[in-house]
Order: sequence, then structure tokens, then C-alpha cells
Amino acid sequence: MSILITGGTGFIGSHTVVELIEAGETPIIVDNLSNSKEIVLDRIQTITGIRPKFYKADLCDMTALDTVFAENPDIESVIHFAGLKAVGESVSLPLQYYYNNLVSTLNLCECMKKYGVKNLVFSSSATVYGDPAEIPIKETTPLGQTTNPYGETKKMIERILVDVHKPNPDWSISLLRYFNPVGAHESGLMGEDPKGIPNNLFPFVTQVATGRRPYLSIFGDDYDTHDGTGVRDYIHVVDLARAHLCALKRARKVTGVEVYNIGTGHGYSVLDIVKAFEEATGKKVPYKVVARRPGDVATCYADAAKAKEVLGWEAEFDMVAMCRDADRWQTMNPNGYDA
Repeated sequence: MSILITGGTGFIGSHTVVELIEAGETPIIVDNLSNSKEIVLDRIQTITGIRPKFYKADLCDMTALDTVFAENPDIESVIHFAGLKAVGESVSLPLQYYYNNLVSTLNLCECMKKYGVKNLVFSSSATVYGDPAEIPIKETTPLGQTTNPYGETKKMIERILVDVHKPNPDWSISLLRYFNPVGAHESGLMGEDPKGIPNNLFPFVTQVATGRRPYLSIFGDDYDTHDGTGVRDYIHVVDLARAHLCALKRARKVTGVEVYNIGTGHGYSVLDIVKAFEEATGKKVPYKVVARRPGDVATCYADAAKAKEVLGWEAEFDMVAMCRDADRWQTMNPNGYDA
């Protein structure tokens, strides 16, 4: 049986594909390459010895997506990563975010129903909690007013999937609410390669440390935190990938909709990360404080006890490993996947 991975050449998707292959699974990737590169398939093959089947297709194109399912009748589960994901960009391009993220998910669900695929693991986000009502954030924490269109699309998709399950009670849907994935594969062959100026902290830090950019922009130092900079829960991307494998195994045994926070349970400020990176790698990270970024909240970190209890999953990599692996990736690939 095969596992369809939407957005499987992206940062999290590609690392999940590696973990699936190493666990003996057969992933099939569909990705439109809007924020990733096909060379990732070569890196996956180098690491695992297996080149997964790949379709260059957009989930918003129902005909193309239907073809993927029709040509692979052994698909029995889906892990859904595909979607636009930059918080700041979503504020500037709300229509593009709502159309892409919602239509792609609706099409995916239609194809799953048509072809009898009933297991879905969805890549959600801690942004659904908005400015959280409590810290650490539990799965029972009320969903807040999301602060950006990207977060709102994740919240809306969760609602859609809950509603899809009601008339389809034999479906198994896992909603994984990510905190901040960072790091890279230990080989240095795969990592985060954003197009243009990075929207996330770690690739910005690594690009500054390797001289690709002159300094790190810190978006605000007047938040209500211990040093004024935003506090987040950072998780190694391999830990996150393994959480999907655990969720997939459970989805095969139960039905219903289940929600899990996938994080470490520890909060680090931006300045904490700068210090940790410098100590772990010996490289300096010059920075400048600039204006706050629209849609950001002060503090966001997880209570991940449920994932440990129910899925048998917990984060294994510490901040030193996150920094060293991210730095190794950027040092070995100073221009990302571009030669």
C-alpha cells in the first residue's frame, strides 16, 4: 500500500518521506514545486537508496489530482502538507492564501472520498490558537482569533475536516498542530531552502552565519517576554517527521478526529536562539531590531503530553542539535538546493 504525500518535496514533507521510506513505507509525492525544487528527489534517493514516485501537480487542479489517485489505486493514506505558509505574505496576499489552501484541501477530500481513502494526517499549525489563552498551549486550549490569513486557513481547514468526518465516521483524521520546525537532516543533504528573503527565523540565522546575508532582522524587541523578543517552541524537523509516522500508524487502527500538539514544550526567544546558535557553532550572528511583523504574537509554546501518551511520540533532539544540523545544511549548501 502507498502513502500520498502532498507537498512532499518541501521542508517538512521531504524529511517525512525519508522517515517513511526508512520505516518500510511506500510514499508517493505530489507537489507543484512552487516553494521547493525537484532536486530534493535526488537527495531523498541518496539518503535512502529509493527514489519515490513523483507527480508535479497542483492540488487546485482537480483533473491532475484525480489522475494521481486513478493511477495509484493502492493509496491507503494521505499526509497533507501542501499549502502556502508564510505569515507575513498571507497578510499581503489573503485571496491567494484562501484560494490555494482551501481549494486544494477540498479537492483532496473529494478525491479521497471518490477512491475510498479514509486515513488523513493534516499539517496544521499552532497559529490556530491565535494569541493563546494559556501557556503552555494544550489541545483543549480554546482556538483564538487568528492573527493572519495563513492561520485562518489552517483553522478553516480543521473545521472542514471535522465536518467531513461527520457523514464519514469510518474516516480517521489526525490534526497535527505544529510549533516551529527547524534543523535539517543529519547528512546535511536536506534542509530548509526558502525562496527569497526567509520568513522563518532559523534559515535567516544560518544564512547570516554563512555570510549570505549581512545581519538578522529581529522583528520587535518590545514584546511582553523575558528579553522583549518573541518566544516560540522550536522542534527539530526530524522529530516532527517522526510524529507523522506515529500519527499514520494510529490512523490505521482508529477512526475519528484527533488533535495533537507537536512541539517540545520549551519556549525560546529570538535572542535565546541567536545565543544558542553562536554557542553551538562558534559562528557570530549580527542582528538589528526592526519593526514588529504583522500577525506575530508574543509567546507560543506547547504542552505535548497528549502526543507522548497517545501516539508514543516525544521530541528527542535538543536545541544544540537543531542549531548544528541547520548550520551543517547551510554550510554544505550555501545557496540552498541551487548549485
